[in-house]
Amino acid sequence: MKIQRFAGLTAVVAAGALALTACSSSSDDDSSSSDSASSGTSTGIVSVNGTEPQNPLIPANTNEVGGGLLLDQLFSGLVYYDAKGATHNEVAESIDSDDQQTWTIKIKDGWTFSDGTPVTASSFVDSWNWAALLSNATLSSYFFDDIEGFSYDKESALKGQGLNVVDDHTFTVKLKQPESDYPLRLGYSAFYPLPESFFDDTDAFGENPVGNGPYLLDKWTHDAEATFKPNPDYKGERTPKNGGIDVKFYQTEDSSYNDLLSGQLDIVTNIPASAFDTFKDDLGDRAVNQPAAIFQSFTIPQTLAHFKGEEGKLRRAAISEAIDRKTITDAIFAGTRTPAKDFTSPVIDGWSDSIPGNEVLDFDAAKAKDLWAQADAISKWPADDTFTIAYNSDSDHQAWVDATTNSIKNVLGIKSEGQPYPSFADLRQDITDRKMKGAFRSGWQADYPSLSNFLGPLYKTGAGSNDGDYSNKDFDALLDQAGAASSIDDANKLYQQSQEMLFKDLPAIPLWYSNVTGGSAETVDNVEFGWNSVPILYEVTKN
Repeated sequence: MKIQRFAGLTAVVAAGALALTACSSSSDDDSSSSDSASSGTSTGIVSVNGTEPQNPLIPANTNEVGGGLLLDQLFSGLVYYDAKGATHNEVAESIDSDDQQTWTIKIKDGWTFSDGTPVTASSFVDSWNWAALLSNATLSSYFFDDIEGFSYDKESALKGQGLNVVDDHTFTVKLKQPESDYPLRLGYSAFYPLPESFFDDTDAFGENPVGNGPYLLDKWTHDAEATFKPNPDYKGERTPKNGGIDVKFYQTEDSSYNDLLSGQLDIVTNIPASAFDTFKDDLGDRAVNQPAAIFQSFTIPQTLAHFKGEEGKLRRAAISEAIDRKTITDAIFAGTRTPAKDFTSPVIDGWSDSIPGNEVLDFDAAKAKDLWAQADAISKWPADDTFTIAYNSDSDHQAWVDATTNSIKNVLGIKSEGQPYPSFADLRQDITDRKMKGAFRSGWQADYPSLSNFLGPLYKTGAGSNDGDYSNKDFDALLDQAGAASSIDDANKLYQQSQEMLFKDLPAIPLWYSNVTGGSAETVDNVEFGWNSVPILYEVTKN
């Protein structure tokens, strides 16, 4: 759920680059209206809404959007992703392979961390090896499980097996099997390099990270804001065109939107439900409503009573077919959401709306009741039990949760209601600690533009974002087969096939795809939102 990042690497990658649906933003046709914008530089501090990160700012232990937004300002990976999702080399000079299994990665000379130490091949190898260690229990360890030496059962040893330093500017990655889209992943934050100082004191680093990206952390005031200033030693193409960034942490989306309207905030990344009908009139050509790689769902943990085995499959299907997605998206979201047809996103190449089994996402009250009755024949649902969906009340979720639980209640004749948490961090902590006693809101903001990113991290056995603890070895095997496919097209066919299993098991209940809805104030220019809904902050200019 980062719930969070990716053309032109080498000839090998360019041939298999994923195509994305072209997205536009309110600034696409907007020529600069200020001298600073036309010159490409400005000195103003750009403010944007955000949320307090769940964890300290360690790349491999951050898998939510609040922390992801901050990390992406501070670090540069081997590649980065532009607004359309195309991949560009950043620290990488080249990423090559003859067999798609052993990759040789060369990095550019002259890169340094903000403490002045050089970025070397070891900066990547040591970072990835640390992230993969079982003892470190990082949330993004899954992203290294395809490298030789990784294990979920014992301490991994990537270094010396799947990862080897050749010289200061070269290292090799040996995968367990060929993977045609491997270079596309390497802009995700889990793959960021780390300086030697990180390993001396990881706790201190998490509070004041030392990066190699376009910005430096100026100050992080917990539960209030994080401020950034341009990094004068940054070597890449994402050169800041402003004087810095101020990420302000808000408790509600109404508060951030009101600050935007009153001139107290430059960019807002989420329009509150209360303004869906008015924000285009409020903001004019500064309003943004465009497709993004965001999938929304809720997850029913595999361990919950009455949701295991055949009974569980019947109840999950019944609940899914009891939800009137179209009515909810029309009534609450005013055209900013589209009912889901799969587990991925329509802006990703390979998406399909006709995967066998996806009829379980259609509203069918009669069928839902019949499925629930079949489950009751196995084990009766207790009359006093309440089916709950947990959500964080510091963002705009109550309306759709109430509508969804009401739909379930009215169709199935059971008690159903939302379970509010005060903050996203509180909700995520209970999910991470496996303390959930009911269903909970879930979803995914893509890390890189591939169907695999919506499937493996969330549903593969043991994956770091598999919060419902789903496990299906046949599904796992099909993902491995897709990863080893000789082309992206062949891989996509297998990823679609794997979703047929998900529609039978429903480890999560797909709800809808989200547009990115946001906007900017007249104080800033050159505002563009990327394919994954995140604003391209380094491009924004402000007097």
